[in-house]
Formats: sequence, C-alpha cells, structure tokens
Amino acid sequence: MNPSHPLTDVATLRSQARLHIERGAVTAGYGADREQVLRMLNEALATEIVCVLRYRRHHFMARGIHGQTVGAEFLIHSNEEQGHADLLAARIVQLGGEPDFSPDSLSSRSHAEYVAGESLAQMIRENLVAERIAIDSYRDMVRYLGDQDPTTSDLLKQILAVEEEHADELADLLEGMPASSD
Repeated sequence: MNPSHPLTDVATLRSQARLHIERGAVTAGYGADREQVLRMLNEALATEIVCVLRYRRHHFMARGIHGQTVGAEFLIHSNEEQGHADLLAARIVQLGGEPDFSPDSLSSRSHAEYVAGESLAQMIRENLVAERIAIDSYRDMVRYLGDQDPTTSDLLKQILAVEEEHADELADLLEGMPASSD
C-alpha cells in the first residue's frame, strides 16, 4: 500500500466512470498525452509491419546450405511481428485512435528500414539491425510513458522481450555464418 497515494473512494469512482463514457477505456485517470501515445503507437505499428514484410521476403529468398533453417526462422519472426502489429492496432483502438495501415506512408513512419539484402548473412544482419532499432525504440517508449499509461507500457514491455529474443537468435545465426557468405 502506498500511503502517499490513497485509494479513490467508491462514490468518486462511480461518479467519474459516468463522465465521458464515449471515451471507453480512456478515463479521467489516464495520465499520458493520448495524442502523443497514439502517434507513438502508430509509428511502432508501421515498424512492425515493415519488419513483417522484410522477414517474409527474406523467408522466401533464403538460399544456400543454411537457407532452409534460417528461412524458417525468418518466417517465425515474421509471424511474431504480425502478432505485435495486431496488439498495437488493438491498443490504438482502445485509446480511441485509428491504426494507420496506409501503405503510402508505411516506410516513412517506420523506425526500421526495409532492406532486401543480397546474401543470407546480409539478410540476417539487416534483420538484426532492425531488431536493435525496435529494442531501443520500445525502451524509449516505456521510459516516456513512465507510470502514466501502465497498460500500454506493459504491452510495449511484452513486445520488447520478444524483440530482444529475436536479436539474440539473429546474433547466434550470424555468428554461425561462414565469412564467405556475405
């Protein structure tokens, strides 16, 4: 129990819940800048979609002795990134926003780049760079939110953990690549 922050009495909770009910989950207690959070989440959504597309391309383009194994890993990562995109889109709607799936501005809103990569090692490297970008982006977002939006913060931490796992797996794959595969 935190004595410096007493619980709100039930009558006040009930009264506040009736105000602005059209806002759904965004109650008077929501402390973050909703417009900034929506902008941030739409950038994260764009990043995830670009990652889905890059991983999907790499899955189909993976060739060579390690191509089948690495390509299968790319497909797993693509599917997980799609799951992240879906979670972000759902949270955007919960906050009263609209998820931006517009292909016209996708790459300009994404933090990560779409790089095709020529060799298997280059594909792994580009995906690893993108994961490292996502890791730092999600960490920044979590810090920005602080305790102002714990639900979004928890969602971002959940995604961050998977991005860190992806980066670790890709670093291991890259380490296993022969030097001549660039």
